[in-house]
Amino acid sequence: MITNFRAETPARVRTLVRWLRFNLVGGIGIVVQFVALFLLKSILHLDYLTATALAVETAVLHNFLWHERYTWADRVQPSWRRSLVRFLRFNLTTGAVSIVGNLALMRVMVGVGQMNYLVANGIAIALCSLANFLVSEEWVFEETRCR
Repeated sequence: MITNFRAETPARVRTLVRWLRFNLVGGIGIVVQFVALFLLKSILHLDYLTATALAVETAVLHNFLWHERYTWADRVQPSWRRSLVRFLRFNLTTGAVSIVGNLALMRVMVGVGQMNYLVANGIAIALCSLANFLVSEEWVFEETRCR
């Protein structure tokens, strides 16, 4: 797999590699979210919507750290200030899409449709994924022109 993108690497290839990396990180993030959801709902007995919001935020934090260091590492200039700004952007966009999307979909699938909460969570994650990649690619980890 390409670790460092070069200027001559076609944009489509860079985007494809990022999409693959995004999904690898996201796949691990799904495990993080499922484990957190299971612990919060089944072990700590929180309401499924509260547990979902907390589990999603746990996965968002996990995913941000890996996206910054792996998925979009070629665009990231190491700096706490810049990382904080990116984290705020990430949380306000992909975090919001994930939390609002997951809560709305969970409410419909579990609350109304009586679907198993773990199955419903998997479906909600898949439906929010593409929007999260696009917003991350175009805004959160936007390519800086002054390199």
